[in-house]
Amino acid sequence: MKRALFLIPLIALAAGCQHTPMATASTPASADSAQTATRWTATGLRDEHPFGGYFVRNNVWGVGPGPQQIWADSHARWGVHADHPATEGVKSYPHAGWEVGRPLHALQTVKSRFAVTVPAAGSYNSAYDIWCEKHAYEIMLWFNWRGKMGPIARSWDATGKPAVEVENVTVGGHTWDIYKGTNGYNVVISFMCTSQTNAGEVDVKAILDWIEARGWFAQGRDVLLDEVQFGWEIADSPGGLDFAVTDFAVEVK
Repeated sequence: MKRALFLIPLIALAAGCQHTPMATASTPASADSAQTATRWTATGLRDEHPFGGYFVRNNVWGVGPGPQQIWADSHARWGVHADHPATEGVKSYPHAGWEVGRPLHALQTVKSRFAVTVPAAGSYNSAYDIWCEKHAYEIMLWFNWRGKMGPIARSWDATGKPAVEVENVTVGGHTWDIYKGTNGYNVVISFMCTSQTNAGEVDVKAILDWIEARGWFAQGRDVLLDEVQFGWEIADSPGGLDFAVTDFAVEVK
């Protein structure tokens, strides 16, 4: 992640997400196919490791972070131990990613699945970060969150509640409240699932088609899909907390 992000009070949202099996991917989808004999570990802020076409990245980028160690057996089995102080701002976005580099009109399918274990303390979200048009657009899909986390929006009220663009939209296999704003570097569109979940599947292309149909991409269907990433934005995890991915795959056709 290469952006500043602002924290606001937690928003409680209602129920609706579901998880069903995803078809075999044309891009690498099997954890076994990318399994390595030796576990990779690293503590460097920008350390990353390739796994069968995917990349797993430690990605510590915020102001005043603490130590964070990443480990990975594959793109689908990895995690971090993070000890970030309870100060303002997101400290890191450890993630796995699949680079696409194709325009929307040339894509038939972009789907993904995920499963995570997360701590019962700290401030974080489990979210996709989908980059388009060489990072001009950032589409976030929030599936669970706790603590001081909130989306970037066009405005906030006196209590810190963000202004929602569209409520209760069902697209990509889930129901969302959708927020739109900017962090000063790129447009940020945040889809917050109306039921928090630790595992699921999502039709990424259907979400991109929905955004394009609303006219939010200046390039229309020529907009470039850069990369699909999944991980956690971690704002604070004092004392050290553990996060783990137990499944992750991206299907692109």
